[in-house]
Amino acid sequence: MRPDELPAVLPGLNTTVVIPTYNEATNVPTLVGELLSLGVPGLTVLIVDDNSPDGTGHVADTFAERFPGVIQVRHRPDKQGLGRAYVDGFTCALQSGADFIIQMDADFSHSPSMIPAMLLTIQDCDVVIGSRYVSGGQLDERWGWWRRFLSWWANEVWARQILQLKTKDITAGFRCWRRATLLGIGLNNIQSDGYAFQVEMTYLAERLSYRIKEIPIYFEDRRIGISKMSVRVKLQGAIDVIKMRRRHHRAARKEILDLRY
Repeated sequence: MRPDELPAVLPGLNTTVVIPTYNEATNVPTLVGELLSLGVPGLTVLIVDDNSPDGTGHVADTFAERFPGVIQVRHRPDKQGLGRAYVDGFTCALQSGADFIIQMDADFSHSPSMIPAMLLTIQDCDVVIGSRYVSGGQLDERWGWWRRFLSWWANEVWARQILQLKTKDITAGFRCWRRATLLGIGLNNIQSDGYAFQVEMTYLAERLSYRIKEIPIYFEDRRIGISKMSVRVKLQGAIDVIKMRRRHHRAARKEILDLRY
């Protein structure tokens, strides 16, 4: 998929890539460089930094000065959680008039090279998920059996069964959203954090009958640094799955006509 295919498909449309960061100063320069090199028309990058002690926010600011209007930085006072960072970033992107909002990690587990394919795929759906668990999807070979088991259990056994979801990779963090889809879901309805944030967004998207397409990706283990997904966050996410089912099971279908349009 070539970026030069996009102008004919997305004339005059704007895309914002939202990237939450906490101690990602080493990754930001390379990631920004790869995103800009895609040549996607109307692409902006919004880095949402939670006051990283390693100076990630300052590094991001230097790129915002070099590429005004293309690289944007939102500084938050402290570490408030991945879900809140995404809600904050999505809200800013919507207020800025973004037509498509892409969410991705800063650690290169999500390849920027997949963004053109996501933008083409979303022409026929409401949200695109970069999936590890559809045909062609793949996990990094360096993942140990325990990590693979936990990921499988979270997707297939726990959240997917409890919420009766059709999506294969419900905890995926690499997604492309239509503006109207995020407005229809209502970000104020999202209360979960950590990986449960991804689950809740998927659950509401399915309950509101939005069209979801999963495209296969290679999920690379982070290149630099250590994972921020602690055992406590994973356990809390499992509990949040039960809470979100109670919270949205009836309300979503009742509100579909009000929220969708």
